[in-house]
Amino acid sequence: MKAKPASGARAWSDPDDAPTLTKSFFARAEIRDGEKLVRPPRSRATRAGREATLRLDPDVADALQASGGDWPARANAALREAFAKTTT
Repeated sequence: MKAKPASGARAWSDPDDAPTLTKSFFARAEIRDGEKLVRPPRSRATRAGREATLRLDPDVADALQASGGDWPARANAALREAFAKTTT
């Protein structure tokens, strides 16, 4: 007698189950107060900057990123200081 072939059907999951709540989930989440969309606060920058693309050596980029989440502001401050030294 032949064996019955295995079913390809997936196990049932309840569509009302809540999703797994991770940090990335909250980073992408819309924050609302009733029907009103509440925007998350802006970064700590005091003035708006201009976006620029800058190629860095891999070791420099890795060191900046490893230094913490506010590394773009620290890189900007270091560039500002270096530029001030060359123009005086």
